[in-house]
Amino acid sequence: MSDRFVVWLSTSSVVTWVIRHIASHLDPWLFRASNGRFTSMGAPRMPMLTLTAQGRRSGRERSVHLACLEEDGAYLVVASAMGQQKHPGWRYNLDANPLVEVQVRGKRFQARAQVLSDDEKKSAWPRVHAAIPQMRVYEARTPRNIRVYRLSPVALAA
Repeated sequence: MSDRFVVWLSTSSVVTWVIRHIASHLDPWLFRASNGRFTSMGAPRMPMLTLTAQGRRSGRERSVHLACLEEDGAYLVVASAMGQQKHPGWRYNLDANPLVEVQVRGKRFQARAQVLSDDEKKSAWPRVHAAIPQMRVYEARTPRNIRVYRLSPVALAA
């Protein structure tokens, strides 16, 4: 399949609905269970991770499956919500408690989330577009400032 077709298909209204209502519930579990080898759509075509953060109101663990970009041992994730008008709920959880758990293919670790400044985001944006081509479509769907977070591994005290 061509990359253009994959972007068109994955951003279509039907597939967006499936991702939001079905895959978003299955993928964090399936990705962790397969150690990052599978999602509900099969083997990932782009770098992916499962992010687990503490709910800001409930205090319960909340997991979300996201495309990512690895940079210097850290991972960038984008709070695009597939271009919805509202920010994704996980963004507020990271703002309230930035200590998170990250699962990527072959490893799981604790990380600290930090929102990129507008200048840092501007610098990273071309690399984000290259790694996650759907982002251009998501940007066009919403006028809001889409946040980008850096997830940096933290050493746990022994």
